[in-house]
Amino acid sequence: MAARMVETYKEKIMPAMMQKFGYKSVMQAPKLDKIVINMGLGEAVANPKILDSAVRELELIAGQKPVVTRAKKSIAGFRLREGMPIGCKVTLRGERMYHFLDKLFNISLPRVRDFRGISSKAFDGRGNYTLGLKEQLLFPEIEYDKVDAIRGMDIVIVTTANTDEEARELLTQLGAPFVK
Repeated sequence: MAARMVETYKEKIMPAMMQKFGYKSVMQAPKLDKIVINMGLGEAVANPKILDSAVRELELIAGQKPVVTRAKKSIAGFRLREGMPIGCKVTLRGERMYHFLDKLFNISLPRVRDFRGISSKAFDGRGNYTLGLKEQLLFPEIEYDKVDAIRGMDIVIVTTANTDEEARELLTQLGAPFVK
């Protein structure tokens, strides 16, 4: 079962992008490359058990087992030693990536209280978009009663677009609710 976003991309979005930006080949049209979801857990330094519940929640959200990230350097002020677990991340590609993006744009983000849209200024200059969420409760897989602490996450949407304008157009066509 192919994600409905993939079909929409191939049938409507790619031809529209080729016409708007004057691409001569379908290979020039920007597309999604990957989505990286990162959860930084600074409090895991004091209590390593926090990491287990964060990994479990991120696995439910992404549908894929996350990788535990470890500290690269020791920082005495934070009582951090090199190699200590301080977060988790998951990289989504292919069909899981499209399913997650569909769920994010159409189910999770509209659940935010007083939601008006996401900022269109969070592009990095190379066609990638970063979105920060303050809590994991936005996702329907997370049960409110089983959450021990509210944690935020960063979602990075990596595209093959060369400019921010192309990436913004691609994400808008895919259904990203940007602020007008």
